[in-house]
Amino acid sequence: MFESLSNRLERSFKILKGEGKITEINVAETLKEVRRALLDADVNYKTAKQFTETVKEKALGQNVLSAVKPQQLMVKIVHDELATLMGGTATDINLKSSPAIILMSGLQGSGKTTFSGKLAKMLKSKRGRNPLLVAGDIYRPAAIEQLKILGEQIEVPVYFEEGNKNPIQIAQNAIKQAKQNGNDLVIIDTAGRLAIDEEMMKEITAIKDAVKPDEILFVVDSMTGQDAVNTAKEFNDRLNFDGVVLTKLDGDTRGGAALSIRSVVDKPIKFVGTGEKMDALDVFHPERMADRILGMGDIVSLVERAQEQYDEEEARRLQKKIAKNQFDFNDFIGQIQQIKKMGNLKDLASMIPGVGKAIKDLDIDDDAFKSIEAIIYSMTPAERTNPEILNGSRRQRIAQGSGTSIQEVNKLIKQFDETRKMMKMMTQMKGGKMPNMRR
Repeated sequence: MFESLSNRLERSFKILKGEGKITEINVAETLKEVRRALLDADVNYKTAKQFTETVKEKALGQNVLSAVKPQQLMVKIVHDELATLMGGTATDINLKSSPAIILMSGLQGSGKTTFSGKLAKMLKSKRGRNPLLVAGDIYRPAAIEQLKILGEQIEVPVYFEEGNKNPIQIAQNAIKQAKQNGNDLVIIDTAGRLAIDEEMMKEITAIKDAVKPDEILFVVDSMTGQDAVNTAKEFNDRLNFDGVVLTKLDGDTRGGAALSIRSVVDKPIKFVGTGEKMDALDVFHPERMADRILGMGDIVSLVERAQEQYDEEEARRLQKKIAKNQFDFNDFIGQIQQIKKMGNLKDLASMIPGVGKAIKDLDIDDDAFKSIEAIIYSMTPAERTNPEILNGSRRQRIAQGSGTSIQEVNKLIKQFDETRKMMKMMTQMKGGKMPNMRR
C-alpha cells in the first residue's frame, strides 16, 4: 500500500538531512521532489500544487528548535498536511433512522457488492445491528447470486425478487419487509456500468428519491487512481453522496485517489477495503493513513484489530495453562487462527513502525502458516495435547501426513518448546498475571 509514494517521499526528505536550518532554497528543493512524488502517485495536479504551497508556507514560518532537525520538522509538517488533505479525522456514518438506509453507488467492478457484505458484517458484529441486504443490481447476471452467497457467509438475510426488473420497486419492497421483520438496517446494492451514462444516473437518482437513504456511499476501486476522482465528481454532482469507500487498497495502489478525492469532491473517505476476506474492512482514519504513507506504521489500528479477536476468558484459561506448563498444540493452533482473523499478514506487519520498509520486497501471504497448520493437524489429539510423547516414529508419521520433511517437523516442535518456556518465564516474572490488552 502506497510503497512507491512512501519511498519517493522518504528520498525527498533526505535533501534536508544534515542541514542546520530551513531555508527557502532547501525547502524549495525538497518540495519539488514531494510534488513529483505526489504526481507520480496520480494525485490531482491542483491538489499536489496546493499541498506543496501550504507545506512551504508553514515550513518557512517555523522557527526550528535546536532539538528538532529541519528534516524532522518537514516530516511533521508533511504528515499533518497529508492528514488534513485526507479529511483530518474519521467520519462516522449516519445510522439514526430505524431502519437506517444505506445506498451504494459506483461503477461496475468497483466492489460495491462485496463491500455491501463487508459493511453488513461490520455493523452487525460491532454495532449490534440487524441488517438486511438488498439485491438491487438487476443487470449483472451474477450480482444477485453473489450477494446471496455473501449473505450466507455472514448470516445476514438478502432480499431479492427474481424476474423483477424494477430496482426502485425492489428497494421499496425491501424496506417494507425490513420494517416487518425488525431489521434496523437496510443496505441497498445497486447496478453499476463500465462507464458513466445518463440511464445509469437517472436510475440511481430515482432510487435515491424513492427510498430517501440516510447515507449514500460512493464505492471506488482505489487502483484506478485519478480516474476514480473524476468519476466521484460526476456521481457527486448528481447524487450529493455522503462519503467515499476505497476498495482494493491492498493492491498496487499509487495513492492518488485517497489523497485527492477529499479535496476534489469535498466528501470524506469513510471506509477502506484491504483484502478479499469479509473482515478486511477498516474505518478510514486520515492521521493513521498519513503515518503509514510516511513509514511510521499504525500501531493503534494493529492494537484495535488484536482487541477484536481478544477474549478475556480465553486469556485467563491460557494464563493458567502457561503457568502450569500445559500450553499445548491445541492452544498454539488457536492463537494462529486468531492472528489470521486480524487480516493480511503483510498488511499487519506494515503497521509496525520500521517494519513496512524492511518487508516491502518480501512475499508474505495468507499461506504463511500453511505448513505449520498441516503439521499440527497431522498430529493425533493425544499428541496435540501432550507434545512430550512426540518421539521419532511419531514425527516421521506426522511429516508424511503433512507433506513436509522431518526437519520441518523437528524445527516446529523445537520452536514450540522454546515458546512455551519463554511464555512460562514471562508469566512468572509478572507474578502469575498476563498483561491485559484493554486498560
